[in-house]
Amino acid sequence: MSDPLLARERLDAADAPFLIAARLHAPGVRDTPEHRHARGQLLGADRGLLSVGTGRGRWLVPASDAVWVPPHQPHSLRSHGAAFSGWSVYVAEAECAALPAQPCALAVSPLLREAVARAAGWPAGASLDPAQARLARVVLDEIALAAAGEDGARLGLPMPQDPRLLRVARALADAPDDPRGLAAWAGLAHLSERSLTRLFAAQTGYSLLQWRQRARLLRALERLAAGEAVTAVALACGYDSVSAFTAMFRRHLGAAPTRYLHGGEDAAAD
Repeated sequence: MSDPLLARERLDAADAPFLIAARLHAPGVRDTPEHRHARGQLLGADRGLLSVGTGRGRWLVPASDAVWVPPHQPHSLRSHGAAFSGWSVYVAEAECAALPAQPCALAVSPLLREAVARAAGWPAGASLDPAQARLARVVLDEIALAAAGEDGARLGLPMPQDPRLLRVARALADAPDDPRGLAAWAGLAHLSERSLTRLFAAQTGYSLLQWRQRARLLRALERLAAGEAVTAVALACGYDSVSAFTAMFRRHLGAAPTRYLHGGEDAAAD
């Protein structure tokens, strides 16, 4: 397990600036267990993929995206690949009123990326001078603008809130290759097939079949980013053939698995 990127003492200091940015480049996998803090946090990657978990679901974050976590929300992080290269922005609670009240994934604009890179180089613990404070406000504006324009199509896996549905969702998230059909999942939830179908779609926005396919896609991306072969990933995710897996991948992401990862890896992080 990895420690949070910044110590709580620095985040909670009374004289800390309202915005703190940090970057980290380190070999190996970064795995930060669930934690929370009084500041809001925007986190993303410079390359590769991150899994970010919150109470509302789990996002797989390519380098083009980031995840916003409001103050006091529990969240966890895991990177995928041989090394971690990522960044975070921590925003004082008083400055989060205009930012999303729920965790969400959003696209990172070039302006936001460059402003974060500049802010990450400011001296630790120092007060912001007027120019730095203006740039920090630009970061906040860019987060708000990105969230306002978000269409919900990021690589997320929303979790239902009903405990019966959550039992099914967690089982599928842990083993997306599980071949059980609707009747078996309804039995696990102690619901009729009709009720399971209706409630699951109402709480997640996806049918159970669509949600399972999305879970398989996210698991596949994680394993591919870790260097596993396409054939092994396809079989581990419940597909009978590489061609069926590749067709699903193209349908959702517009490219074959290896091409997608190569295109995202250098495209533009807790």
